[in-house]
Amino acid sequence: MIKVLLVDDHDLVRMGLGRLLADSDEIEVVGEADSGEEAIKKLKELRPHVVMMDANMPGIGGLEATRRMLRYDPDVKVIALTVHVEEPYPTQFINAGAMGYLTKGTDITEMVKAIQSVSRGKIYLAAEVAQQMAIGQFRKTDENPFSILSEREMQVMLMITRGEKVQDISEKLHLSPKTVNSYRYRLFEKLGVDNDVGLTHLALRYKVIEPQ
Repeated sequence: MIKVLLVDDHDLVRMGLGRLLADSDEIEVVGEADSGEEAIKKLKELRPHVVMMDANMPGIGGLEATRRMLRYDPDVKVIALTVHVEEPYPTQFINAGAMGYLTKGTDITEMVKAIQSVSRGKIYLAAEVAQQMAIGQFRKTDENPFSILSEREMQVMLMITRGEKVQDISEKLHLSPKTVNSYRYRLFEKLGVDNDVGLTHLALRYKVIEPQ
């Protein structure tokens, strides 16, 4: 039996996904979490084989949670399950150690297949995601300015665009406020914006974040 942990900040998403996966004879949903921080706690308590991870959540977010989970348990398999198809999300998740990447429009048959595949140590990418990653190899980086960001810069950017304060980001990422501000101004410089509002508008324009 493959033990699965569901991580998403929307109750209805977790509930619906749990009901669908419950029909599989090979999969057992052992727990749920609504943030990256809670997911790490549940990982330690429940020791799932596979974690279905949302990308954009309050707190440390899915990318950092994936990294921390794999540091704690290198054998756990993470599948990103998100609305984001475009780069840089897929590449950054795979670089962080995720074994799969699916969109929330994936049907349950493919989702079960992905869980089975990653549990056996095989990478599984939704077809549209694999296509976007392949196309991204040939695109110029200036088509999407966010593709030049490091994983940490991307993480700080997501937290800023959610309205989180520097002190809160500092505490959650275990960085000094000075370091967080350094990342913040580096983001402004790389992306050609002057403030947090400009950063948010640019992220919305390139669909790196979803309108709230």
